[in-house]
Amino acid sequence: MLLVGGCFIGPQIVHIPGPNVVNLALPHVGLGTPGHLLGTDELGRDLLSRSLYGGQTSFEVGLASVAIGLVIGGLLGMISGFMGGWIDSVIMRVLDILLAFPSLILALTVATYLGPSERNVIFAIAFFTVPSFARVARSGTIQFKEREFLLAGELSGAGRAHQIFRHVLPNIWGRLMTYGLLTIGVAMIVEASLSFLGLGIRPPRASWGAMIAEGKGYLTIAPQISLVPGTFLFVAITSLNMLGDGIRARYSGGEAW
Repeated sequence: MLLVGGCFIGPQIVHIPGPNVVNLALPHVGLGTPGHLLGTDELGRDLLSRSLYGGQTSFEVGLASVAIGLVIGGLLGMISGFMGGWIDSVIMRVLDILLAFPSLILALTVATYLGPSERNVIFAIAFFTVPSFARVARSGTIQFKEREFLLAGELSGAGRAHQIFRHVLPNIWGRLMTYGLLTIGVAMIVEASLSFLGLGIRPPRASWGAMIAEGKGYLTIAPQISLVPGTFLFVAITSLNMLGDGIRARYSGGEAW
């Protein structure tokens, strides 16, 4: 929460230069320089400012892509698990084909086809998260499908949509949210990888992956250009994983699902 608040609120309450303000008189200054606490890059842009604004981009991409994957994948998984039969077979076999491809390769393919932009990166990452969310939702749906309250609802004439959204979804929401938190970290890594390869966020807009890529040619003379955004990315993903593990332990009584 401190990191998210720092990225989205910090630039509004702390006086720092804009993320794209160039100062060619101060390139590659080191950590702790007055006015540039975390140093500057090769164009004299403030690394603290760019890291905070880059965090906004990375969190936006991670949250939006996971939200899309959760909605589409969760819906497909609940339909597949609740209906069973040939519907289950068709949906899961199609999703299994997508799961057969490594996530980064699949995202690279989609991003290359769509072109580099924030919107296209979100779609590319959401595309590979759908199968995973579908499998989580399907397993939970199958677990609750034969429970007494669902059988009672069926006997009382409740429709399938009512059963899914009124009874199944509330019971699997906890595990979907927990998996979503863990997946946000993965999505941020993929976004950073795509930006590093030039298929993600386009300059001059800052993102942690793009900043790491910008600094790879200056590692010997100004390592802070890559290390600063890399540290922010590491802390964000570690925090999300710890938060997800804590929620999972709370919902599952300390045991993994």
